[in-house]
Amino acid sequence: MIRMRTDFFSESLGMGTSMVVLMPQAASGIGMEGADGAARAEGDGAADGHSAAAPGVPVLYLLHGLSDDCTIWERRTSIERYASEKGIAVVMPEVRRSFYADEAVGEKYWTFVAEELPRLVARTVRVSTAREDTFVAGLSMGGFGAFKLALNHPERFAAAASLSGALDPATLGLEHHTGHLAERIWGGRGIAGTADDLLGRLGAVDPLSLPALFLDCGTEDALVEQNHRFIDTAEHRSVDLTARLRPGDHTWDFWDQGIQDVLDWLPIRR
Repeated sequence: MIRMRTDFFSESLGMGTSMVVLMPQAASGIGMEGADGAARAEGDGAADGHSAAAPGVPVLYLLHGLSDDCTIWERRTSIERYASEKGIAVVMPEVRRSFYADEAVGEKYWTFVAEELPRLVARTVRVSTAREDTFVAGLSMGGFGAFKLALNHPERFAAAASLSGALDPATLGLEHHTGHLAERIWGGRGIAGTADDLLGRLGAVDPLSLPALFLDCGTEDALVEQNHRFIDTAEHRSVDLTARLRPGDHTWDFWDQGIQDVLDWLPIRR
């Protein structure tokens, strides 16, 4: 894999920010089991070094949690190795403690991740922009972000996965645990009927228009009740959801296994 830490100015945020990008590489070396998959992803021209005209590779937007940053997936899992074996690019953006929202007092992180980021990625690296090649996943706050993108822009994604997702932030009591986070993000307005109301969005969109959805949460996780509510609402709304509640807590051991299972589940075209 080619690994790039990219620093750039965001018009949406009005400041500099970062992302980490992993790109498949047709190369061989000690322990590089995924090289053949990368070569297939790069197309027939990869062998002679003339792959510029080849189609872009599939891409997974991989979102971080509340206390993390754009490097956390690399530092806590073997995502580079897992993605290499699948021949898929991975884009990991920096969104700070934003809940992937246009903050009431702060920056426009929803506009950034939903609008500016995919345009920037398409201009910067050779990934496919086709819906069938575009996926999103995340953990905790990032699981919320992944389903938020899927439910508000179903036309852009073939699949979305939430690992231990904070899927109903209105019930989190963020003001008690994280200072004035909820006030800064939502300004006391509440989220009912907004893009952040994932349970409401399940009832507002055509179930047949949605991407494939995958939910994974530990039965010992403090967020498991939120995930139960999402599962129940999806079933009531006839939304096709692959849901898995298994032993585990809000830990990187759980998510390291989870992201491998997500990559196996994604309908990645070869």
